[in-house]
Amino acid sequence: MTKHFKRLLMDESGATAIEYGLIAALIATALIAGAGTLGNALNTQFNGIAGQLNVS
Repeated sequence: MTKHFKRLLMDESGATAIEYGLIAALIATALIAGAGTLGNALNTQFNGIAGQLNVS
C-alpha cells in the first residue's frame, strides 16, 4: 500500500496538466482583452468614417 502511495506522491503528470491549463487560460484572457481593444478601435474608426460620409 505504501508503494502505491509513494508512487502517487512522485507522479508529476497531473501538475503538468494543471500548468498547461493555466497557460491556456492566460493566453485566452490575453486574446479576449486584445479582441475587445481592437473591437473598440475599429468601432471608433468606422464611426468616424460614417460621420464623414453623412456630412458630404
